[in-house]
Amino acid sequence: MLNLEAIKEIATATESKIVLLVLDGLGGLPHPDTGLTELESASTPNLDRLAGEGVCGMIDPVGRGITPGSAPGHLALFGYDPVSYTVGRGALAALGIDFELGAGDVAARGNFCTVDDGGTITDRRAGRIPTEKCAELCRMLDGAGCGHATVAVRPVREHRFLAVFGGGAMSSELSDSDPQRTGVPPGEVRPLSAAATGSARIANDFIARAKTILAGQQPANMVLLRGFAQRPELPQMGDVFALKPAAIAAYPMYRGLARAVGMQVLPTGTAIEQQFATLAASYGDFDFFFVHIKGTDSAGEDGDFARKAGIIEEVDRALAAVLELDPEVLIVTADHSTPALLKGHSWHPVPLLLRSRWCRPDKVHEFSERACSQGALGRFAATEVMPLALANALKLKKYGA
Repeated sequence: MLNLEAIKEIATATESKIVLLVLDGLGGLPHPDTGLTELESASTPNLDRLAGEGVCGMIDPVGRGITPGSAPGHLALFGYDPVSYTVGRGALAALGIDFELGAGDVAARGNFCTVDDGGTITDRRAGRIPTEKCAELCRMLDGAGCGHATVAVRPVREHRFLAVFGGGAMSSELSDSDPQRTGVPPGEVRPLSAAATGSARIANDFIARAKTILAGQQPANMVLLRGFAQRPELPQMGDVFALKPAAIAAYPMYRGLARAVGMQVLPTGTAIEQQFATLAASYGDFDFFFVHIKGTDSAGEDGDFARKAGIIEEVDRALAAVLELDPEVLIVTADHSTPALLKGHSWHPVPLLLRSRWCRPDKVHEFSERACSQGALGRFAATEVMPLALANALKLKKYGA
């Protein structure tokens, strides 16, 4: 694959439109009672129609056998090598809520969680408390710093919050306190280099203070931190791909990731219909749209097979509004798989369909894991999605003599 510098040399601006619709965590595993995945169980006439009109395949977000986080999964879709270009979850959380990170600040993504009397985690998400409750708890923790360091605590959404450590030469080379499973106690933040020893002490002191402050709260009586990161510096999509890109995402982390790569983040509602209405309203102002659907991933993480299938059906029904726009290129895919049977991200490849006015349709007539695995695009790296989108929108000049 060509690197970003080589792509930049052949990218050219045109009037054609690209819509990249990402159903977060779309990929699944067969239900033991039916043998069908969530996508295969859902009724999806519009997605099936698109599959029949386009070309399909399966993508690996990072690599075969590698379970990707949301950030590398999306970066790959945007054309960035997720190994070479990394953005920590804390920085994404900050960008997503418009928190300005200073040069020496370190941001961490936080979860309010539930621990039992013995300190064992019983719910990593504290029952997905309402955002209003999260804001109340953040006000209680804001400013609970250590010595010369400061900590700003801000609500993100539901059980998630942002913690930004500042006031000194902080290091982001820190381990997570979030073990990402229940039945064990929160971990201790460990320094990953000698220079991070003081920063680890500050983070652990904040966690200890939070434990004391939240002791009387239910169900959110403890915090988990992960993804310590500093402000990212990434090549901008407008410069590299000669695009005017926009993002339509309700969830803060994905809004932050879009900002990190230079997209204009559009205000939108949380409902799928509202997001598609935002696309229609702003369609004349941009030539690349990233539209993010979070519900599929949340349902998968909750182990709710039926809800995930239902959200896929909801997207399919609402998709009629996108089809009316008739973009030159429409891609539907995911950043990773989140099978309800595993209740978390997995290493499985995810289906992709690409419909354009200049593609060669294959024999696939159903948008599903099994059908897309037989598509003409085959199985390929997610980093190749962006060049495919640009080529099918006639936005790439010839490479070489």
